[in-house]
Parts: sequence; structure tokens; C-alpha cells
Amino acid sequence: MILSKEFFPRECFFPQLRVVSIRQPAEIKPRRSLPFYARTSSTSWEASSSNNFVRKIDDLPRVDDSTKNQRSIDTETSPSKLSELSFDKLQQSDKENNEGLRRAFGRFVAREAALDEEYWTASWLRAEAHWESMPHMRHVDNYKRKYAEQEFNALKRRCAGREGNSLKCVCIVSVKKEDPNIRRTVLNSVVGTLDLSIRLLLLGEKIPGENKRVCSIPAIHDTNRYAYISNVCVSKFARRQGIASNMLYLAIDVAASSGMKQLFVHVNADNTPAQELYRKVGFEVVDGTSAAPPDQRLLMCLKL
Repeated sequence: MILSKEFFPRECFFPQLRVVSIRQPAEIKPRRSLPFYARTSSTSWEASSSNNFVRKIDDLPRVDDSTKNQRSIDTETSPSKLSELSFDKLQQSDKENNEGLRRAFGRFVAREAALDEEYWTASWLRAEAHWESMPHMRHVDNYKRKYAEQEFNALKRRCAGREGNSLKCVCIVSVKKEDPNIRRTVLNSVVGTLDLSIRLLLLGEKIPGENKRVCSIPAIHDTNRYAYISNVCVSKFARRQGIASNMLYLAIDVAASSGMKQLFVHVNADNTPAQELYRKVGFEVVDGTSAAPPDQRLLMCLKL
């Protein structure tokens, strides 16, 4: 039934309604999760030690599938977290740590690292040595801490046998001798460190780090195995006490006990004190690398 206008009184008011179209809500796209290195901080920083400047990195590289797989492996099997370290942990006594080869000299003992706190202290010593030439650089302590964290994780991976052509890696540390009247923490006990690794030559290589294009696949033969020394450093306040040379002697013993016939080390061509140290122990410059420019490295070898 249709009602006419006469049906309603004149005083009746008819509101004029306007229909407004309802907008559909925009589609909410799922937020893509950031890579693990982007979640740690809003910006990342890279320090350049060659020209003493700091460069801000805003554009993070894309991560391909292979990198994602490697990252998942590293996170699932990652070593002890830094938050679990006890920086006031006391140094182990000789009875608690009497395994493996060791070398006693003066007030110190060179042996294999056993505690995560010793690995961390070794990493911090390497950070100190890396930034030693730039003590007045702004925020240098932050860069040292970042360097030490990265080196700690890398060191734990190396010692777990999860790096490249390295079959085995041993972190050697020099610690102060046990004193019944003094209880030292690990941080105050470790004064020197180096890495000894058992490696395989890559296909096409005749010597480690040969300057020629080689295949990245290791040559799996016993004759291609060799020992390699790296990351030799001593605390600034404990130098000139025979710490570096005695750690090298212990590394030689460990390499010989592992059946190695050659022990290699790289040294900067302009680092004369280091070259004299290695020659004192018995290393010789490999033929073909003695004419390297000052900004390159020499390869030295010791036959066991």
C-alpha cells in the first residue's frame, strides 16, 4: 500500500538521510620478518681501521636461500650465549684442569682453553690488539666490544669444526700460574692467546693462501693436511716475558702430536718484530713470498 502526502499532517517532518558508502578496510599484508642481524639493532655500523672513519650502513643486503640455511644452522647449534658467561668466574686449579698438553714457564702456563670465559677473554685480547693503534678513536670501546663478540662466536665455531677447510682448531691460552694465596678470575688470569688449526689445502693449491685462482673444494688427502697458526697476541701489560714464544712451542708440540709435517703462519711484511720471533722459534720464509710489498703478508713455514 502506498501512502499519499495527505495521509500525513503538514507539521510532520521528514529527515533527509544521505547514504554514505562504506569503504572496505584495506588488506593487511603480513609483515615480513627481518633478518637476525637487522633485529638486533635499528642501525648497524661498520668501522674501517684503514682510514679511521666510521660509515653508517642503512641498506642491509638481501639474504638468499643458502644464507638462510646457513644462518639457521648457526643459530640452532650456536655456542654458549654471552649472557650465560660469568665474568667473575674463578680460574680453574691445576687439579680441575689437567688434560691435554701444557707448557709451564716463569709465572705462566700455556695450555688449551677449557672455559667459555677463557674463549671470551682470548677474543677480547684480540680486539684490544686490533684497535691498539687507534686508542683515541671515538667510541673505540664499543667497536672493541663488537669485535670481541664476533670473534667469540667465530672462535667457538672454529673449535667445533664448522668452518671451511679447517679439520680441527685449538685455542691456546697463557694463564698465570696457580697461587694458593691468590684467587684470580679468568679475566685477570689470561694474558696471551693463539689459534692452531689443522687444515686441508684446496684443490690447485701448493701452499696455503697461494695467490692464484683455485677451487674452493678441499683436497681430501692426508698429504694435503697442514697446521696453521693465527691470532697470536699478548696482553699489553704482560709482554717481553716469553709468553708468545712459549705458546708457539706448545703449538708445535700439539701439531707434531697430530701427525703434521708442516706448520705455517702468515706475518705482515712490515712487522719485523714478529718475523724475528718466528725465526727464533725455527720458521723460515717460503720461497716466492720473500719479495712481498710492505702492505702484504709473508708466508713462513716450520718443518716438524
